[in-house]
Amino acid sequence: MSATWKTANRDMFAAFMCDDAALDVLRPVTADMGWQPEKCNKGGLRNAIQSLSIAASPAILMVDLSESGDPLSDINALAEVCEPGTVVIAVGQVNDVRLYRDLLASGIQDYLLKPLTPGQVRDALVQAQAIFASPKSADGATVKRHVSTAVVGTRGGVGASTIATSLAWLFSSDHRLPTALLDLDVHFGTGALTLDLEPGRGLTDAIDNPSRIDGLFIERAMIRANDNLAILSAEAPISAPLMTDGSAFVQLEEEFRHAFEMTMIDLPRNMLINFPHLLADVNVVVVATELTLAGARDAIRLLSWLKSNAKHAETIVVANKVHSGIGEISRSDFEASIERKINYTIPYDVKAAANAAKLGQTFVAANRASKAGAALRDLGTAIIATGSDGEVVDAKAKGKPAKAADKGGNKNGGAPGAKTSLLGKFDIKKMLSSGKAKAGNPA
Repeated sequence: MSATWKTANRDMFAAFMCDDAALDVLRPVTADMGWQPEKCNKGGLRNAIQSLSIAASPAILMVDLSESGDPLSDINALAEVCEPGTVVIAVGQVNDVRLYRDLLASGIQDYLLKPLTPGQVRDALVQAQAIFASPKSADGATVKRHVSTAVVGTRGGVGASTIATSLAWLFSSDHRLPTALLDLDVHFGTGALTLDLEPGRGLTDAIDNPSRIDGLFIERAMIRANDNLAILSAEAPISAPLMTDGSAFVQLEEEFRHAFEMTMIDLPRNMLINFPHLLADVNVVVVATELTLAGARDAIRLLSWLKSNAKHAETIVVANKVHSGIGEISRSDFEASIERKINYTIPYDVKAAANAAKLGQTFVAANRASKAGAALRDLGTAIIATGSDGEVVDAKAKGKPAKAADKGGNKNGGAPGAKTSLLGKFDIKKMLSSGKAKAGNPA
């Protein structure tokens, strides 16, 4: 109850009093202060615990201990359901200095003796309001920096989830940044599985009850992977279709901004189509692809969509599972087709992937010395270095921005806005001649 951060969407005041006499004194004072008298409820500490276990706690909470047989024990139970940052005022009939000191030590702001008087109540509430509104150490002089990243795969199986879990682990472990991993593949997500965790019911509960999403819900629903990494995922029954307007996901992202410094979203393509507003506040979008014809086609479509619908976000193209000397399309031809550079390439390493699965660890955690692990670390460093203007810094360029195609997608100086078919984006003759020159390299 003495935490140093505040959450939005909470009532300013609520009270739980055991008798009508106390309510008669309290309600006029709260009305004078501009608060709702209806928030003064009949019932003491036990009723407060029951109510706050299913709803967000207010900024200022007044509870009556008159009917409590063990006030200190009950106050500790209240702390379990009370949202961090709440200022609590206790009311009771026992005039005991030792009890007063013990209550203050447990996190209570003040202890008022019955019978209550309007002046006594007003002074306590004014002081509580000032304490809640005062600057907290976590607020600081500047707003806490937060970077939100979404990873989207051009095709199923390109390794978007592997990249997302590896980046989340890097942020939390190597860089010691409080990180949230949100796996939005509600039915078949592998985020928790990769981290050797049970997914729990947090995400499905959030989808079913968006109004319950607050700081306390986040604290209880997310599964801890390490001291700095928490994951929210699900394994919803296949027989249960996803029934939501997407408001729960937006609310989750909002709460993550308050509670974490980094948010990593494993975003399936179908969720991007159904809920495009998920990218409204995302800073970086990682487009994961393989160097294949289908990958090129869908990378073109995704990049075009992002240019129109997420202009504020920096886009990073990552070629994953890149085979050495063999592939459907060469890197240069792929880049020509999507009209921009590939920012990072991650080599194909089946042994490293098997090793991570056997150890129950993320790919990058289990294979720190591999070339693929090094590429993922460079990618993570670039995302963390994202500036306030959304510019991503290339980890290998010693502070120089990684260059890509211009905003119009006109990389080779062609006519702006000129449309070309997919096949027209490939130099078929060049690809065929390359295939003849290199045996075993299919065109």
